[in-house]
Amino acid sequence: MMHKFLPAIGFSKLNKETLENLIQEIILRPDYQESAIDFEGNQFVELRYMVADNVGLVLRGIYNDKDEFILDYYYPTYLGESISSNNEVDVIKQSDKECYHVMVDELRLGVNLIFHLQNMGEYLRRNTTNGKGVKRDIRLAALSLEGKVILPLYDNEKSRIKEKMNNKKRIDLVEQAREGNEEALESLTMDEIDLYQRITRRVSREDILSVVTSFFMPYGIENDKYEIMGDILDVKSVVNHLTMEELYLLVVESNDVVLEVCINKNNLYGEPTIGRRFKGTIWLQGTVDFS
Repeated sequence: MMHKFLPAIGFSKLNKETLENLIQEIILRPDYQESAIDFEGNQFVELRYMVADNVGLVLRGIYNDKDEFILDYYYPTYLGESISSNNEVDVIKQSDKECYHVMVDELRLGVNLIFHLQNMGEYLRRNTTNGKGVKRDIRLAALSLEGKVILPLYDNEKSRIKEKMNNKKRIDLVEQAREGNEEALESLTMDEIDLYQRITRRVSREDILSVVTSFFMPYGIENDKYEIMGDILDVKSVVNHLTMEELYLLVVESNDVVLEVCINKNNLYGEPTIGRRFKGTIWLQGTVDFS
């Protein structure tokens, strides 16, 4: 079965036969291999093959008694390097396959952040049954099938600093409100009412992209898919060495959360440069430091 996000890593013209041959090649000559035992005593094997810097295909399955690799599933991946968050995590096993999602209560976004766990082998080997109570470094990376480059809003650094200070103040108030501080809750409520009124007035005479600086919100029915808009902090161009398709690796800051996005150059509308904004839908993946 063809994975929906293969075009994001440079396989936009891959057919079923070529994919099957590629999978067999990865089984024979992976760039990286690891194994572990899950909490129910089942063997887990991961094979990884890279087609560009930190971009590649992951195969997960088991070896049978004849030392033959039996594929359970595969997926395209992009491994991020930037630390996005330091937070408590809740690791959740998927019911239909040997796959884990991570849930993080991210106050900066105002939603529970859910992403596909990339370093599943490390999680199983360390037998980390729960991440609650321990803050861990999280590196978020995403694949995107479509995106646009939007012009920036800020005229000066003063506006940017002011917004960051306002965001920090809001997060502090949310934490206080969760602890039962009624004054903080009342202040948050008043701020929300004021914000709603200001946005309503501006939207009537301005384009929505001039009013909203960034956003990070769930997209569709799958809980690890999001639509985001944020500032481009860095841009790197790489090439899938098998297909020669060009990819953009973007570092994006959305609602104060930094993540890395891999997108096929042909699927990005506009020229990405530092300071402009990226708007698109993403499949969110990530690693958690379980050490």
